[in-house]
Amino acid sequence: MEPKRIREGYLVKRGSVFNTWKPMWVVLLEDGIEFYKKKSDNSPKGMIPLKGSTLTSPCQDFGKRMFVFKITTTKQQDHFFQAAFLEERDAWVRDIKKAIKCIEGGQKFARKSTRRSIRLPETVDLGALYLSMKDTEKGIKELNLEKDKKIFNHCFTGNCVIDWLVSNKSVRNRQEGLMIASSLLGEGYLQPAGELSKNAADGTAENPFLDNADAFYYFPDSGFFCEENSSDDDVILKEEFRGVIIKQGCLLKQGHRRKNWKVRKFILREDPAYLHYYDPAGGEDPLGAIHLRGCVVTSVESNPDVRKSEEENLFEIITADEVHYFLQAATPKERTEWIKAIQVASRTGK
Repeated sequence: MEPKRIREGYLVKRGSVFNTWKPMWVVLLEDGIEFYKKKSDNSPKGMIPLKGSTLTSPCQDFGKRMFVFKITTTKQQDHFFQAAFLEERDAWVRDIKKAIKCIEGGQKFARKSTRRSIRLPETVDLGALYLSMKDTEKGIKELNLEKDKKIFNHCFTGNCVIDWLVSNKSVRNRQEGLMIASSLLGEGYLQPAGELSKNAADGTAENPFLDNADAFYYFPDSGFFCEENSSDDDVILKEEFRGVIIKQGCLLKQGHRRKNWKVRKFILREDPAYLHYYDPAGGEDPLGAIHLRGCVVTSVESNPDVRKSEEENLFEIITADEVHYFLQAATPKERTEWIKAIQVASRTGK
């Protein structure tokens, strides 16, 4: 039986010979990590065994490179990976740590279910409750909150979650609300943001969820992003960078001249609506920008410049100036999320 795939996606990996950083398609298995030059490749370029390995995060060995983590094998070989943003790195780190722990304990990797551990009644539908919480009119209001010189975009506090559950008559009291909120957190409907809530979720507090005004949380598909708050009031950003970041991650992009495909890190901003793309292996300045105001974005089932085996999850952006951009997501779900986010930004942004 093949090892279970736990997580997969694009990460930037440091080469072990030439020390260059290149985007790779990375697959986390129960017993190791495989990395491929392209998602469509049948055989990996390499495999990192997790048994006896240690993980270091954050890894700050490379100065300006952010969101790096390091895996050290039993043979004292170091492997360095860089994620596109903080939450992506933390998700990989959590799953890798858990995989290593499961190997040590001789257990199978499984997503934690809190329903049984805290005796959640079977009548409680967490999925339906999650949708109610996300309702734009009656749900929990997403805010931009500031703490420790950082700005947390599209998030809310732990006590706001409990307040909503009580006022919405989803629970009878705050203690019961804490139980439901912990279940939502354990099942992935809520995510921790900031050190306080992350430490609690990792088990350093009595309860994984905190009924606290200083504990921040967010919905996993909300476009949450944490950024440093600049102390220099004289810095004036270019107009196209003023927008709030609502989504980011790696996608394949087709070049306009050579029609070749390369992995790019994309950052979507609204008001003004721009989609900037970067070399994921490094560089603070974008390689280009797509002005989204008035654009059309649709899924594409085929493209004459793409091989049949690589046609999955394509979508196209046509700008108001009629420039065509072809992009490829890793999964159908990811493609849908990007299309929806771009459509929203194109309607609301300048």
